[in-house]
Amino acid sequence: MKEVKLFLGPQHPGMHGNYSVHMYVDGDIIKKANPMPGMLHRGFEKLMERRYWMGNIALIPRICVVEPDINEMVYAMGVEKLAKIEVPERAHWIRMIILELARLAIHLMSFGGIGGPTGLYTASYWSVADRDLILDIFEKITGARVYHMYIVAGGVRKDLPKGIEEEIIKFLDYIETRFPEYEELILKNPIIHARLKDNILLPKEVVHELGVTGIGMRSAFNKANDIRKVKPYARYDQVEFDVPFGPYSDAYTRVSYKLIEMKQSVRIIRQSLEKMPKEGPVRVSYSTGNAIRWTVPSGMVYPVIESSRGEYGYLMVSDGSDKPYRIAVRGASYPQGLLGVEKYLPGHRIDDASIWMATMDVCAPEIDR
Repeated sequence: MKEVKLFLGPQHPGMHGNYSVHMYVDGDIIKKANPMPGMLHRGFEKLMERRYWMGNIALIPRICVVEPDINEMVYAMGVEKLAKIEVPERAHWIRMIILELARLAIHLMSFGGIGGPTGLYTASYWSVADRDLILDIFEKITGARVYHMYIVAGGVRKDLPKGIEEEIIKFLDYIETRFPEYEELILKNPIIHARLKDNILLPKEVVHELGVTGIGMRSAFNKANDIRKVKPYARYDQVEFDVPFGPYSDAYTRVSYKLIEMKQSVRIIRQSLEKMPKEGPVRVSYSTGNAIRWTVPSGMVYPVIESSRGEYGYLMVSDGSDKPYRIAVRGASYPQGLLGVEKYLPGHRIDDASIWMATMDVCAPEIDR
């Protein structure tokens, strides 16, 4: 039978960002898949080497549009490690609040986003509306809804606005009332069961081969391999939270883990608000002289954090000048989003391709870095 070439993305409700997959199909079975990244290529890594350390703060959030704060955090951690900067106690807790709000936002978008490729559009409408409430909070704290440029070397750019703690608690109370409704709408829905259960399997050996981390790894390896637990940063070692894990990774399991992680993010934020010092500095000065052209001592570091998709880190090299000598980004979705698409998408049905992309958590700009 003659093969037919089909395009999934970049303009497609089931595609994540500026990305495309060229699929060669026989009937409704995918025989070959060619990932086509590069549509958002800005040369982030090389561009960072041409900009001042300070100038990169405006660039790095764009490496993952839907979860930009992780870039600010690893970049700040790298500079702080090279320059031996001690972050103020209050700033550590504020950073955790920001990062967990960001995790809630991306998980909401992804959890409800499964409605796109399955036809359950109510889920998408609900989650986008609820995510918008988090963006409202971000706007009040940072002045921006998406690209915050808030977590900086030495702490955070400015202190929390007056009264924002009460607004965050009000949102947490609200979103906790929504979780049972999301569970009823999505996880107990027969459409979702039929499309996701025992489908898009991620075996342990494939996880190991590709280097998948995050929910993909935890749901296959039956271990709580979460950077926040195994190599705590900020003050994650001072809060209690659980990490879901299991021995069987199908599309349904991976989606259901996102709801569990959202509940845990709420726990972390509540504890952070309670344990955070009520006052004190939120940023220390890391340089004297020109505020734009500050320098960073020579050295090489690899700061790493747990993003919503897994291990996320920067390999950073400084030669002591006012610009980075080398920065390489370890994007959490690179393994499954590039090699994984080419090697393991074939054999699935055409209508499962979007589910494959959604439940493998691909953020295209991480590949285009």
